[in-house]
Amino acid sequence: MLPFKDNVPSRRVPFITWALIGINVIVFIFELLEGANLDQVFYQFGMVPAYVTAGVYGPRYEIVPFLTSMFLHAGWLHIAGNMLYLWIFGNNVEDRMGHVIFLFFYLLSGVGAALLHLATDPSSMVPTVGASGAIAGVMGAYLVLYPKARVRSVVFLVYLIRIMDIPAVVFLGVWFVLQFFSGVASLGAAEGGGVAFWAHVGGFAVGIVGGFLARLLTKDRSMEVISPGGRSVWR
Repeated sequence: MLPFKDNVPSRRVPFITWALIGINVIVFIFELLEGANLDQVFYQFGMVPAYVTAGVYGPRYEIVPFLTSMFLHAGWLHIAGNMLYLWIFGNNVEDRMGHVIFLFFYLLSGVGAALLHLATDPSSMVPTVGASGAIAGVMGAYLVLYPKARVRSVVFLVYLIRIMDIPAVVFLGVWFVLQFFSGVASLGAAEGGGVAFWAHVGGFAVGIVGGFLARLLTKDRSMEVISPGGRSVWR
């Protein structure tokens, strides 16, 4: 399933979401300019679990790789996929939480994602990079805040390609289940590059908690969607 839009209207300009996308893209351009030195950048600014557990960064800078790692990406598909998901789900969560709180929530989700990844593989020497943990948090919050929403997606069915409106609870629920069981399967596996599934699980869990807090403290817009006629309605 490849999402490309949802049916929840946004009341405010999501400039934090836009800014996050812009920063990620700018950082990726600088990565491309690094060429052969890119591995060094990943080890310096990515989150290397073994470095954290060994105290390599030092107490004054221990938090730095947790923050900088979420703005690095390992390739075109990596950043394109992450920014697509941030674009689709970020604007509505920002709309509900407010700009400043959303920014802190996004960063907290990324840190929470990195912490769970660290806990599941503390001796790994593979740098962890990418915004997917933070974006998983956004997706978790979206699930709680807009369970009645529908996500328009391209669905690949063997030899058929269809465009379908999938309930957000189904789309995000299936995504999370895949991340969780993939994470379980990765436990004890040989070390190597790949997807940090437990980071996704950790970020999503932070997002669920953040979503419930936002739902308690803000107006309930969980059923506001765009009708086929293009109007915002309540269902």
